Amino acid sequence: MIRLRRPATAAALTLAAVATAVLGLAGPASAHVTVNPTEAKQGGYGRFAFRVPNESDTASTTKVEVNLPENAPVGSVSTMPVPGWTVTVEKRKVDPPVEVHGSQLTEAVSKLTWTAAPNGGVKPGEFQEFPVSMGPLPQTDRMVFKVLQTYSDGNISRWIEEPTPGGEEPENPAPVLTLTAAAVSASPAASAPAAAADDDDDDADTGAATAFGVAGLVAGLAGLVLGGLAFLRTRREPAAKS
Repeated sequence: MIRLRRPATAAALTLAAVATAVLGLAGPASAHVTVNPTEAKQGGYGRFAFRVPNESDTASTTKVEVNLPENAPVGSVSTMPVPGWTVTVEKRKVDPPVEVHGSQLTEAVSKLTWTAAPNGGVKPGEFQEFPVSMGPLPQTDRMVFKVLQTYSDGNISRWIEEPTPGGEEPENPAPVLTLTAAAVSASPAASAPAAAADDDDDDADTGAATAFGVAGLVAGLAGLVLGGLAFLRTRREPAAKS
């Protein structure tokens, strides 16, 4: 009697169903609020944009609140008009004051709030950028901006978690601006050896030129002396008889 093997259709279908269920649970990573560019120089000025994507399928983003870090005050913060949005600026006292370009900074911007016009906002599937100009940027490694994103249905996304070096990205990461030290120009003390070396080279060249000049003068005088002796000898020799 020949036994026929049952096809592995049932097992294959079971594995496919399990894989589909697992993969279905792992959806695409959600977009979050970012600051662009993500890197700048300490002490400089720059134009930065807070990029806010809409993650809701049914509601619009109607308000965006950006909190500036308290440990890194910025002397000048200005906003660019965004059509369909109004912005309010909140400030705080800086104590102790921070020196900026020779002046004592006693007040700094603490919060920027953009509010959409009625029936406006960031629609589902869209994003909006909110540009600002800031500077001089503080002498710190980074600036962390904690952001609240409010939707028209009342839901609020809180992008306030600070990343940890070497760790995984938080579930609700705050936008981070990395600050690098500005290039340091060469100091006069560092350039002094080079200048001294140049002076030594000039002295050496001058000495060589002087030596060649003296040698040439001696050679010329020797030629004159030999020529004079030859002339005198020819005057003393008697003329040849014919």
